[in-house]
Amino acid sequence: MTRILAFAAAAAISTSLALATPVAARTPQPAHLVDTAWTVVQINDQQPKSTRAEIRFKPGRVSATAGCNGLGGTWQIRQGRLHGGPFLSTTMYCEGLMEDERAMADVLGGKPRIDVTGGILTLRLGKQVILARRQPNRV
Repeated sequence: MTRILAFAAAAAISTSLALATPVAARTPQPAHLVDTAWTVVQINDQQPKSTRAEIRFKPGRVSATAGCNGLGGTWQIRQGRLHGGPFLSTTMYCEGLMEDERAMADVLGGKPRIDVTGGILTLRLGKQVILARRQPNRV
């Protein structure tokens, strides 16, 4: 009986600790990103200049825009990093959007750390960070 009570107490403590632990960021499985679209809500601690800034994942392809030019290439996740490219991009001049476009291209092309927590995609490359909110089933 003492062993059963000790086991039950240990299980209860373990469960309490697990429930009290905050949700940690997780590296998404590639299949969880396929056919998803993400609205970019922050580029390096700033709101994007365009409300059309987004990232989309298709099987083996990723595309992104800061609101003007399009960027696209292949993608896969390895060891918690998004490996993308080679990337192709349109090259129109877009008044007020060029800084955001360069930042997105730098991060996507630089093998950023990738995680998804609570519907927010985070791409982190050194001090550069892109945050994007998942769009509801729209691809």
